[in-house]
Amino acid sequence: MLSQVHAFIQPFAVLLELAGAGIIVGGVLLATGLFALHGVRDRNWRQAYTTYRANLGRGILLGLELLVGADIISTITAPLTLQTVGLLGLVVLIRTFLSFSLETEIEGCWPWRRAARAEPGRAPRAEPGRMDRR
Repeated sequence: MLSQVHAFIQPFAVLLELAGAGIIVGGVLLATGLFALHGVRDRNWRQAYTTYRANLGRGILLGLELLVGADIISTITAPLTLQTVGLLGLVVLIRTFLSFSLETEIEGCWPWRRAARAEPGRAPRAEPGRMDRR
């Protein structure tokens, strides 16, 4: 019975993996195109680069979310052993750390500082790629 469930669900996990990888590649291509367009059009390569990094991070983040979902689906439908659960935990831990790091890089501040920055009268948002250490 479990092998039938795994055989039914596994293609969905593969589709999620392909979608995640496709979004990362598409995000890189789109961000690169926008970088070149803004750099040439505005002749402000520094701002174009800052935006480029943020856009790259967003594409990678979205792709990572789908890849984590695919890993979870693959693991819960496979025979559960200490090794598969440990591997899932390690993969999710690594990808969560990457997501956290990218989100912090894009936002320009630590997650626990986002609410304070959104309050009226607070200092303006830090430019992406520079940490707001307050």
